[in-house]
Amino acid sequence: MSKSKLKWGVAGLGRFAEQTFIPTLSLLRRSSINSVFSNDINRAKNISEKFGINNKFNNYDEFLNSDINTVFVSSANSYHYEQVIKAAKASKNILCEKPLALNSSQAKEMVQICKENNVLFAVDYLYRFHPQIIKTKELVDNKLLGKIVSISLNFNIDLPPGDNFRYNKELSGGGALRDLGTHLIDLLRFLGGEFDIIGGTVDNIVYKDGVDDFASALVKFKQNGYGYFSCSYNSKKAFNRIEILGHKGAISVDSFIGAKHAPSKLTIMLDGEPKRSFRKRGNKLYYLLKSVQKSFLKNEEPLVTGYDGYINLKIMEELESKCLTKNF
Repeated sequence: MSKSKLKWGVAGLGRFAEQTFIPTLSLLRRSSINSVFSNDINRAKNISEKFGINNKFNNYDEFLNSDINTVFVSSANSYHYEQVIKAAKASKNILCEKPLALNSSQAKEMVQICKENNVLFAVDYLYRFHPQIIKTKELVDNKLLGKIVSISLNFNIDLPPGDNFRYNKELSGGGALRDLGTHLIDLLRFLGGEFDIIGGTVDNIVYKDGVDDFASALVKFKQNGYGYFSCSYNSKKAFNRIEILGHKGAISVDSFIGAKHAPSKLTIMLDGEPKRSFRKRGNKLYYLLKSVQKSFLKNEEPLVTGYDGYINLKIMEELESKCLTKNF
């Protein structure tokens, strides 16, 4: 692989790839998109023409054999397993959308095959890369809050049923938990460390259409106190935020989950100090892609790995097995 530039191929051309990934990647000088793949050749043609991309395919093997050295797997969840494995065997470094696969067995095999083929494997857990989260992580790690008592996260949106693959369990593996909860599990691990699931619920409360539209969980951190998260597809208005309570202080982060353009607000309250608040805009995906680019060009392990995606799926499966309610 060239050490001077990443030549990306994008597999899966849904709304995220079109509206967010491709425009954001264009901001990086040492990356270019050389090829796109979709099962629908007309979709591939439309995207390639819109963004001036040279190569378009509806044959995945031909796509991998084109002038690319890095693949972004952005297809429906059910396709991740096959597409990642084929890309690894073709010696392409990989960034994969979340969740990594339909189950942890698939994810474990994906991680192993990437390792066997000396391929770097990253996952698109972009919320870790927001500047306010980086600052929060720094404060927690430097013990300014003292012993962590609890971490609470909420991610709620309104996503009515329609032709979105997320409501097709065979394609998605599940609803709000697999789509939104996976980010919250990653943030709990990032901020609080490893944990054990105590219990929770996976349910559909409003949109009773085959997958969960609500999920929540309570966890016990191995080195800290407790964590809680909730996520849903059924909330037209919601306060999406993080709250961290420590023995010596507290932190909240507002308006960064699910918000593209709004400035987020970090509030810090420490014992013996005045309350402080900071607002900042941050392109989470840009920072993630910049980090992935650096890792791939230097042939270094990325900050968020395929193994993180595997652990995340193990946790979601454990929660589903322990859930109190499952009305779908």
